[in-house]
This record gives sequence, structure tokens and C-alpha cells, in this order.
Amino acid sequence: MTQTTTTAVADPWSDPETSNKMAIKALILLLITFILGTLCLQGFNLVFTQVGEDVGAPAQASLITAFPSLVLGIVCFIYGSLGDFVSLKRLVVAGLVTLLVGSLFGFVANFFFTANIWTVIIARVLQTAGEQVAGSVFLVIAAKYLKPSLKVIFFGLYTAAYQLSASIGVFAAGVLSSIAWQYLFLIPVVTIFFLPTLLKNLPGRQGGNEHVDWIGFTIFGLASAFLTLFFSYMAWWMLAVAVALFAIFAVYIHKAARPFITPDFFKNTRWLAAISLILVFYFTNYCISPLFNAIGTSVYGMTTAQVSTYIVWAFVCAAVVGTSSGWIIGKIGRQPALITAACLMIAGFVAAALAVNAGFLVLTLTACLFYCGVGLLYSPVVSTVIDTLPQSESGRGVGMNDLVMNVTASIGITVIGGLMGSQSLAGSSITGATGAAAGYANLLLIGGGVMLLGLIVFLIFRKKIYSQN
Repeated sequence: MTQTTTTAVADPWSDPETSNKMAIKALILLLITFILGTLCLQGFNLVFTQVGEDVGAPAQASLITAFPSLVLGIVCFIYGSLGDFVSLKRLVVAGLVTLLVGSLFGFVANFFFTANIWTVIIARVLQTAGEQVAGSVFLVIAAKYLKPSLKVIFFGLYTAAYQLSASIGVFAAGVLSSIAWQYLFLIPVVTIFFLPTLLKNLPGRQGGNEHVDWIGFTIFGLASAFLTLFFSYMAWWMLAVAVALFAIFAVYIHKAARPFITPDFFKNTRWLAAISLILVFYFTNYCISPLFNAIGTSVYGMTTAQVSTYIVWAFVCAAVVGTSSGWIIGKIGRQPALITAACLMIAGFVAAALAVNAGFLVLTLTACLFYCGVGLLYSPVVSTVIDTLPQSESGRGVGMNDLVMNVTASIGITVIGGLMGSQSLAGSSITGATGAAAGYANLLLIGGGVMLLGLIVFLIFRKKIYSQN
């Protein structure tokens, strides 16, 4: 008689040391995927006007960036939140396959056949939806499975990767647009070859709850979409729809048996205090490049291409500091790093306001100062927010972070962009500038004031935020 012995297979993700090693292998490939996807995104943002002219739809060219940006705002939240419920392996497979389909479809449909505005938009939407899986899963893995000393390092690498890919994307688009912009679609194709290694090193288990609240996700996703659209188009009916959907969502999570977010999530006062930092600090996130571009063109008579050759060094500074942010936090601590980042951003804004007429090279140095703060800020502020939540809710925390960053930055560019376009602040400034330069100096001072408000908010709430650490 043969006796069969069943041996339980140990889950490698239950051992901290093993999970750290496996997570790092997966994170590196996810980061490369995110870089290539963002590079493609930044490239199309630069050449969308040319693409619109080439496909015979110059008036609709802005849709090439508008639709993917809308999709990005929605999927950032959904992917992060799904990390608490579904297999990360399945999520990554779906993302990389979608990215590949979008890349090949975009290239083939627009290179071998007659290019069309809608084939470009569909391809870009698919690419955006696919590549953001890598970014969201990267943040979920880092938040859930890395030890604290490694979390800050990989959060820093994430923001460094974004800044670096943004700068490379500008140059890549410039080169490829002179050959054939359709080749931009092929940049992320190589990521499909990462799939075997990712499947080997990603956790396959559920986040602890096999039930996925698709009704809740749909309501919240639509509400987020209309809110994002409102700040893009300033159509008040969109805001009304968003408010109504958020109200329906509030009722739903109180009545549903298993909502993906419970009312208790929003009663976490430590999380509310921490997320308020993102609301303030990322208000100006989309404003710096348009502001410096406007100063270069209207005050110094430069072209956008000339401005970009200067400002790109600010992105490089952000990438370098972001890469080093883990080491910096290890030396001085998370709170001092956050305060230092805020001070650098304040100093960058104020110095730029004082130097509006001092030459564009000097302005570039002030932009570098500001972006050093941007590069240092992401890791301590995101890890601070995530640490206010239990590990089981960290995916939803990542999703909320991304959503708030997108929405607050959209509000910021709407407000600052409106003031910039109206020239209502032009004429005079306490910096001594006059005419159009005074308007830009005043806007830069407003930006510095917002960053100072963020620092004050942090100093007021930091005891509350870190009370249980």
C-alpha cells in the first residue's frame, strides 16, 4: 500500500527577505516599461500638432493628448485600487498585451495605410491604458512588499524615471518627427519580452478579497472622469455630473455589502491630513513648463524649441535628485527631506520671480532649483501617505494618490493658465518687473506662496500624520 504525503508549498511572498528580492527584480522591469510608455506619451505631447496636420485634422489635434490624458486619470486610480483585490500577474499580463496591441495597431494603421486621426487616438488610448499598469503595479509592489528603507529608494527611482523619460521624450520626438512620427508607436514594443520574468517574480495571489466591486469602480471611475474633463474644458455641466456621481458613490458605499472602499477609509484622519499635502504641493505640477515657455517666447523672443533646450536640464536635475532621494532620506530622515524639498521649491519660484528679466540662463538655474525640490519631494510625501494606511489598503492608497495628483494639477493649470492668458496680473510687481514680465513674476510668486502653504500644512499636521509610526 502506497502512502501519499502532501507537502504544503511555502509562499515566497510570506518571507520578507525573499519577497524583497523578488520584488526588486519585478520592479526594475516595471520601471523600464513605465519609462518607455512615458517617453512615448511625452513624445506625442510634443508633436501632436504635426500629427494633426499630417492626418488632415489640425483642428482636432489636441484630442491626441486629451483622450489619453483622460484615460490616464481614470486608470491610475482603478489599477492602483485593483492591486488590493486581483492578481498582479493578471493585471500585468493584461497591461502589457494592451500596450503591445496599441503599439502595433498605431504603427501599422498609420504607416502602411492612410493615417487617420481616430486610429492615432485609439492607438494612444490603448498604449496609455496598457503602460500605466506598469506604473501602478510598481507603486503597489513597492508599498506592499518592500521594507521601509527600500520603499523610499524605489519611490525616488519612480519619480526620477518620470522626469528622465519626459526629457528624453522631447528629444526622441524631435528626431523621429523628422523621419516619420509613426515610429513613436514602436518605442514600448520591447516590453512584451519582459513578461516571462515578471510572471516569475510577481505575486499571483489575490490581495485578500476575491470579490471585485465593479459597480463601485464604475461609479467612482465615471465621477473621476467627469471631474477631470471639467478642469480640461471648464464645462459646468461636467462638474454637476461629477458631484452627482460622487454623491451616488457616497450612498452606495454605505449601502453595499462589500464596497471596494468603505466609509471608514475616509474617516482615517491621519490619511486625510497626509493627502492634504498632495493637494497643495502638486497644485503647480503642470504649470512650470508653460510658464517658462511663455516667458521665453514673450519676454525673450525665443522659440519653443529653444526654450526646451534650456528647460530640459531642469528635468535632468529632478531625475538625479530623485534617484538619490532614497540615500538622502536615509541620511537625514523623511520629515527633514520633505521640508528640504518644500524649501527648494519655494526658493525656485521666488528666485524665478526675481530673475524674470535677468536672462533665460539665470531663469533656467532657478527652474533647476525648483525641480531639485520636485525630485526630492515625491518619495517622502508618497511614503508618508501610504504609511497612514494598513497594508491591505495600500493599493487603494496608491490609486487615491494618483487621482489626487492628477486632479489637483488639473485645477492648478486651469487657474494659473487662465491668469497667464488674461494677463490680469501684468503691469507691475513687487519684484520690480513691469509689463508682461510683471505678470509672470506675480504668477511665480503665487506658485511660491502655494508651496509655502504646503510647508505650513505639513508643519501643522506632521505630529498627527506620524503619530503611529
